Amino acid sequence: MLRICILGLGYIGLPTAALLASFGQEVIGVDINSHLLELLGEGGIHINEPELQPMIIKSISSQSLKLRSAPEKSDAFIVAVPTPYNEAKSCDLNSVTAAVNSIIPYLEPGNLIIVESTVPPGTCADLVQPLLEMAGFKTGEDIHLAFCPERVLPGQILKELVENSRIIGGYTHGCAVKAAGLYRIFVKNEIILTDLRTAEMVKLVENTYRDVNIALANEFTVICNQLGINAVDVIELANHHPRVNILQPGPGVGGHCLAVDPYFIVEKAPSLAGLISMARVVNNRMPVFVVAQVKILLSGLEQPKIAVLGLSYKGNVADLRESPAAIIVNLLKQAGFRVMVHDPLFGGDEITNHVETVVKDADLILILTDHEIFRTYDYLRLAEQMRSPVIFDTRSIINSQRFNNTKIVLYNLGNIYTVNKDAFPGVNLSTDGCAIFS
Repeated sequence: MLRICILGLGYIGLPTAALLASFGQEVIGVDINSHLLELLGEGGIHINEPELQPMIIKSISSQSLKLRSAPEKSDAFIVAVPTPYNEAKSCDLNSVTAAVNSIIPYLEPGNLIIVESTVPPGTCADLVQPLLEMAGFKTGEDIHLAFCPERVLPGQILKELVENSRIIGGYTHGCAVKAAGLYRIFVKNEIILTDLRTAEMVKLVENTYRDVNIALANEFTVICNQLGINAVDVIELANHHPRVNILQPGPGVGGHCLAVDPYFIVEKAPSLAGLISMARVVNNRMPVFVVAQVKILLSGLEQPKIAVLGLSYKGNVADLRESPAAIIVNLLKQAGFRVMVHDPLFGGDEITNHVETVVKDADLILILTDHEIFRTYDYLRLAEQMRSPVIFDTRSIINSQRFNNTKIVLYNLGNIYTVNKDAFPGVNLSTDGCAIFS
């Protein structure tokens, strides 16, 4: 049995702590947020992740997981603290630095340190390793240093932590081997060993690939709307090619991975990362593009009301991090629209779980998140409560054939240009605050 100290009880640190504890390890869960520690200690949880809460309660009850505000001596230390980007779009490594410094007084020869926080390539060698050397430890000899990025899907984190393969980069090959021994406690899939910088870059490349692919789909959408072509149909037909796989367009990209990680590559090679930078620009401007289409849809109506379905950044998760839906809602309110929001995964004064309340007297249902439950709603019944039975489905989750021979008008990012075929060639997206390319 290992004694493992995990620093940061967020979206990755807490599930990892729960898994290791459930596999018979002694886990010290550390977080500087006293309110979070109190919540967890009382049986609560801050992450909407199936099966995680009972696992945490059981682990704490059996004392296989102990909650602390500071590290303790352990065999291994896993750094899973957040790494947001700052105003300059560079990675803020202050939490990583603080976490590493906090464990130095508790380190002993033979200990293993694993960084799971997403970082720019070179961080472990250029930041973490020097901190250990300054404390008198010889990395690769006294202390084993490794980087192991997570690759999980919110809503399925526990399942994917076990079933997905893992990439482990070591300061030395021996460091990687030692780290692999820890992950083999619960990982059932392949564990692949490499060096630190390669592992750090792999994490960023995985998320940047998807961001760039989505940006391509979104750019097709903007162009096709200008040309009067259904972008959704074009992408669907293009994907019948055996070597083409374009992702679906949407209102933007959110989450702490796709919307953040590409910046860490740009930070390291700004003059070389032109495609990556432009993908970020395209995806960041999609919320403004959506708002521009809503303005056209509702032009001429007096005090139009918008019923927004979905606030989280992706379907079936209660996660607002970098959510384009939240950005769109704010932009609509700033533009003077009456906006009500329905998201069944959230509560609060500004979000209602009652869809009927939101759509009553609305002029537009605006679907911004692809929650599975939204596919099952009886939109014919909801339309009866609306002032104007119009739906703008930015996620293309509704089959338009459902509304054949009904009074409901359904738009998505493919056919939104049909609202006013003459309007789009003359719309100045720059003057409307909706510049897509400038």
